[in-house]
Order: sequence, then C-alpha cells, then structure tokens
Amino acid sequence: MPYLFTSESVSEGHPDKVADQISDALVDHFLAFDPNSKVACETLVTTGQVVLAGEVKSDTYIDVQSIAREVINRIGYTKSEYQFEGNSCGVLSAVHEQSPDINRGVDRGKPEEQGAGDQGMMFGFASNETSSYMPLALDLSHRLLRELAVMRRENGAIKYLRPDAKSQVTIEYSDDHTPIRIDSIVVSTQHDDFDEETKMLAKIKQDVISVLIPRVKAQLPAHIQKLFNDQIKYHVNPTGKFVIGGPHGDTGLTGRKIIVDTYGGKGAHGGGAFSGKDPSKVDRSAAYATRHIAKNLVAAGVADQILVQVSYAIGVVEPMGIFVDTYGSAKVKMSDGEIAQKVSAIFDMRPGIIEQRLKLRQPMYQEAAAYGHMGRKNEVVKKKFTRPGETKEMEVELFTWEKLDYVDKVKKEFGL
Repeated sequence: MPYLFTSESVSEGHPDKVADQISDALVDHFLAFDPNSKVACETLVTTGQVVLAGEVKSDTYIDVQSIAREVINRIGYTKSEYQFEGNSCGVLSAVHEQSPDINRGVDRGKPEEQGAGDQGMMFGFASNETSSYMPLALDLSHRLLRELAVMRRENGAIKYLRPDAKSQVTIEYSDDHTPIRIDSIVVSTQHDDFDEETKMLAKIKQDVISVLIPRVKAQLPAHIQKLFNDQIKYHVNPTGKFVIGGPHGDTGLTGRKIIVDTYGGKGAHGGGAFSGKDPSKVDRSAAYATRHIAKNLVAAGVADQILVQVSYAIGVVEPMGIFVDTYGSAKVKMSDGEIAQKVSAIFDMRPGIIEQRLKLRQPMYQEAAAYGHMGRKNEVVKKKFTRPGETKEMEVELFTWEKLDYVDKVKKEFGL
C-alpha cells in the first residue's frame, strides 16, 4: 500500500540556524589561523542579544564579537525593525579554555593514535532516489528555502521577504519505495508588514506557487518534475501573519536542527550536533565519514539505500564497531554483517585518519551550517578570514565527504 513520508528544512535566517552559523564561523576562524585548534562553541540568539559559550584550546586569538556580527549581517538581519540586527545587537562571550582532562585522551602526537573526542554513535545514510544520494523530501525542502533566499537577495520578483523561513514536503511512495507524487508542500516565510492581512496571505500564497515553485522545479531532472501536479496541497503561512520572526520571535540555539542537518528523518541519528565543534569531536567527523561510506557504497551499486553506524569511546582510538543496514535492498550476495566487515576493511575509521582522509582541519564548516551538511556540492572556494592585525585568504575544499572517490575501490572489493 502506498505511504507518505515528510521532511522539513529551515532557512539560514531561522534562529537555530543563525546560532549554528555563528558557531561554525568561530570554528572556521580558529582553524584558519591554527589548524590544530580544539573548539566546542555554543551560541544563543534572542531579541537584540547573542551569547557565546564554550571551550577552546588554540594558539590564536580571534575577535568573536566581530565574527558574530558579520555572520548576522550576511544572513540579512540588517534592519532595526527586526529587533535583532548585526551592528547593534549585544554580543556576550563566555568562551574559556578546554578542560585538560578531555584533551589528554585526544592529543597523542600521531594522527593514527588520536583518541575519539567523545563517546557516542554516529550514522550515515545514502539513497539512490536523487542524484545527490539524499532523500527526496529533504532535498526538495532545502531547495525551496535556498531559492527563497536567492529571491530575497534579488529583491525583485518578491520584495517583502525577511530572513526567517521554514519548508516541509510530503512525498507519496509506492510499496517498492519509489516516489509517486508530491502530496503537500508547506512554506512559512517571514515578511514585511502588510496593510491588510487577507490580501497579504493571498499575495504570499500566489507568489510561492507561481514564482518560487516554478524556479525550484526548473532546477530538477525531468523524472522529479513529473512528481509536481495540480493536486498538491499547499499550506503557505498557514498561521497567517509572520512579521515577527528570527531571534526576536524565537530564541535560537546551536544544535537544535540535527535532523534538518542530516537526512530529514530517514535513516537514523546518534543525537550529536555538528556545528561549533572541531573535527576531533566524532559527533562531527564520524557522521561525515559514515555519510562518505554510505554514498560511495550506493554509488558503487552495493545497495539502493544504506545506513552505516559507527560508535566510539572517548579517548579510544579504534571504533567500538561498524553496523550496516541495507533495508533489504542489497545488490550483492552478502548479509548486512558481511557488508559491514568489508566496510571495516576498506575505510579506516580511526578519528585522526578520518580527519586526514576528509581534510577536516580546513576552515570549511560555515557553508554547511545552513541547508544541510549532507548532499552538498564538493568544490574548492576562496575564503577570507580576519583576526586583530591580520587577514588571510585561502582556498578551501568544501564537503569532502560528498566525494565519490572510493567507488572504484568498493566495486573491486565487492566484485561489482
């Protein structure tokens, strides 16, 4: 019997994502000037106020207040009527030095001897239902909000947009897990005030359906475009007026959108957030590594969809174990346990080796802090970083965990 599955996304202006982006901007600046920095930084944003807290071990000094303000302005909180504005908000820093009790189990000189920065389990997932090997409902949810942000900055076709927004897409699947159609789309966007609420709601709904949706649809391959139809149920700003938003409307915290950051509810999640953490924290590095594994396995044809789990003990070098679930979609004559043994032989999951394999000591994280950490484009970009008295420009390779650089090796090991 056909079934429905839903995923959501939130925009870069959502308060939790504002917090994530500030935290990751701090991580990037520390890594840019000291690649060996250890960072665990949390951010809280609310009306007119930013609070930074966390632990850092680094040989560099950065101006955390200036970095936070720069992020807020880039997102688009630049007007006083938002009650949260980059140049005028207060920024309180309570960042202090990392506990030596934690660091002693992590730093051991050689990368192959580096212990895990924390205990826990991390999951990676991949599916062949999209070209990015991501679940379709989440992929579409992200696309809607990325395009909405592009339109906001264009300030052309739609002029009333403000930074905060959320989306949600529900897909109908067949019994064999093939997408049949889009059942419903939800878009809630912050907006400038209107004189009349009834006209406002009608205008926003019309613009979403007739301007935003066609622009997103045009980005998609033909077989995904066919899932759009005249029967889609649209819920656009379903509560009505959405003028008060962002950190003024709702306090934001680092790490509260972990499902948006990963697979939209597909697969599984170990519970650890990514943003604000340097890659010695396996919450981050091992989640990227398991995504890299799952994507390369699916791309190689091992299965149509795969979940990979790895677990660690703090300060211990080798993982506790690796688990694989192919959901019965395996294309090889192996049990999931046998596939997991192959994975262990192909991919070295020691934390220090993961850092090296995926080049995770680069200042590469702010770009991942909105619109998902997975399914993104692997590319090299130029970035600029500043600290008191110094500006540094450098090339950075983004989303290295999305590379399909192990497909040939996987095929050879699995006889594909």
